[in-house]
Amino acid sequence: MTLLLIVTLFITSCKSKPEKQHHDVGKITVDSALKALVKPSNELVVGKTTLIKASHETKILMAEAQGIVNYDLRSETSVASRIAGRLEKLWIKYNYQPVRKGQLLFEIYAPDLAAAQQELIYLSQSDGDQQLLERAKQRLMLLGMSAQSIQGVLRSKKVNYRIPVYSPADGFILEKSAASAGPAAPSSSMAASGGSGGDGMSGMSGGGGSPSTAPAPAKVESTAVLLREGQYVSAGEALFTIYKSNQLLAEFMLKPDLAAFVSKGTKLAFFKTVDRAGTFQTAAIGMIQPTIKAGENFTLARVYLNEQGFKAGEILTAKIPVLIPRSYWLPESAVLTMGNKSIVFKKEGAVMVAQDVQTGVRMNGLVQVKSNVADWQLAKNAAYLVDSESFVKSK
Repeated sequence: MTLLLIVTLFITSCKSKPEKQHHDVGKITVDSALKALVKPSNELVVGKTTLIKASHETKILMAEAQGIVNYDLRSETSVASRIAGRLEKLWIKYNYQPVRKGQLLFEIYAPDLAAAQQELIYLSQSDGDQQLLERAKQRLMLLGMSAQSIQGVLRSKKVNYRIPVYSPADGFILEKSAASAGPAAPSSSMAASGGSGGDGMSGMSGGGGSPSTAPAPAKVESTAVLLREGQYVSAGEALFTIYKSNQLLAEFMLKPDLAAFVSKGTKLAFFKTVDRAGTFQTAAIGMIQPTIKAGENFTLARVYLNEQGFKAGEILTAKIPVLIPRSYWLPESAVLTMGNKSIVFKKEGAVMVAQDVQTGVRMNGLVQVKSNVADWQLAKNAAYLVDSESFVKSK
């Protein structure tokens, strides 16, 4: 018995004693209802704000676009040299200088033209074949001389070494190197210039006629031409472009999201920005042209102006009715734009969480939202929930 009791006590003493739980006096237990308070401030916002829901409807909105009156490029007339030679005298001093049909533009010296005149004089003084004489006249006409100038050479028996070139049309002249980028919007006013004269070439591009003064544009950028007297030009080289002053168009710049709802034939109303009541009229878009300029993507909507009362360089404002299919809409204050993404603040429990959304058209204080935000409760003023120096981390 004694031995059995000793064995029992030994076994009992060898059993492991239960460990006592360690109590860390520095450990803080956070209430689950307060966990949001310790989250980073750029992930969610704790606070009270006015909540709204997105509307889901079809809208007809009136979009506004800015534009400018410009020259119609379809009415341009090119002035070229039909023969190689040297510019003896240049009467055009600056771009957008107003010119009249038949006005003297420049005088050119061409050795081949002088040689052809000498040949004509020789044939007229000899008893040669009359057919050769007619061919000599035709050659001079092909080189750009008018019939009147040829008759003058035959009467005087002298070679005309300085052949004048006249304007083939009324309008505003632009140097070809500057016209390659299209006529720019003008910006300083000027008066019409005069001065036509002399026999000679009735324009290397066509004949003269009774000149009529072209009205000067309201605003024109008077940059000096780069051509200089004494400069050589080659045969067929285009030197100037003339834009007719009575054929204008209006160009309106549309953002890509608005351009998606506009096409050729879309009706719009437009007016001069400085005189809405007196110039208000309606028209249809004649051409749509996607354009990238200075790294910015936009669309040009052109309206061809048939009515008088507009001048190149005038600023216009257009009102364009746009039908947008059924979609979600939020006020602009509810959508925060951060670079290339748009963010709204969605209510989740007791906090507001930033969410990425895809947006479309923005106009009339409304933003089209292409994401599904049907059941979301959103902050009405998203900007009030963002610190100006923090970066929002959205889901």
